[in-house]
Amino acid sequence: MLKPIEGSWFEFQHHSRVEGKYWNPICRHFDGAQWEEKVAEMASLGMKYIVLLCSALVEEPDPQEKGFTGIAESYFKTDIFPKADFPCEDPIGTLLTAADRYDMKVFVSCGFYGNWRKSHVNRADSDVQARAFRAMEQLTALYGRHSSFYGWYLPDEACIDGHFEDGFLRYINDYSAMGHKLMPGSKVLIAPYGTNLLKADDAYVAQLEKIGADIIAYQDEVGVRKSSPEQTAAFYEALRKAHDRAGRSALWADMELFTFEGDVYRSALLPAGIDRIRRQLESISPYVDTVLCYQYMGMMNRPGTRAFCGHPDSIRLYEDYRGLFRI
Repeated sequence: MLKPIEGSWFEFQHHSRVEGKYWNPICRHFDGAQWEEKVAEMASLGMKYIVLLCSALVEEPDPQEKGFTGIAESYFKTDIFPKADFPCEDPIGTLLTAADRYDMKVFVSCGFYGNWRKSHVNRADSDVQARAFRAMEQLTALYGRHSSFYGWYLPDEACIDGHFEDGFLRYINDYSAMGHKLMPGSKVLIAPYGTNLLKADDAYVAQLEKIGADIIAYQDEVGVRKSSPEQTAAFYEALRKAHDRAGRSALWADMELFTFEGDVYRSALLPAGIDRIRRQLESISPYVDTVLCYQYMGMMNRPGTRAFCGHPDSIRLYEDYRGLFRI
């Protein structure tokens, strides 16, 4: 039996400008009502969870790219980075207020407080951690009263090449401890990649037994062409056994809804077809607790929405998905 998609990543700006070609420029001009409408659209498909990709976005200037002077902006009022120049005065507050209304749960991002292209540096850099922890304190003070503020998302992901690297484990556990301290009872989510390389053996179970993440949503990596839908069943079956043995973190999926217009990572993201997505769901549904997708933004749009953003095929995917689950 197919599990429905119960949540999605959400962003005010996609970190990769080339990938976000069809929605980044549009979303920069959204007002509060349009952001609220995106949340309503997700709720209309039965989604319960929202994972905010980044509460701030940093990208250093690239000498190879003429005219790009870098990005350092936040999506809430903070003294860490300037607030993004949006018509919407309080993007994160608007998101949480809308999520309150639809009884949804939001994982608020702890990043990117260093150059998003250098996650390996961000995870180990004490200055980046200091900025992120200060942001977490400020986010809690500003928005902790919202019923939808469910937990934290750690966006500086790593590849699980066989097993977790020690540095990645330290990053998870340090940030998790901070998140739980600020908001007792909150959930910490990570979504690492390398699912096709992971060895769900005794050593991996031992790592799971001491990891601070409450939820691990493994990327299925079908959209980035590292795995086929038919291959992923074996990966998640092995993970199910490992997680059951460890008895700690919940096993979720981060299922990719996209394909690339051209070369992987070097071209715009487009919505995949519903046949591929159905095959992805068939493979992972027997093994995971919950399916999240990457992502509603840009890949799906409700017909007639005032908050349209993305490729025109995003309307067809919205309708095809509704048909698949008879919503």
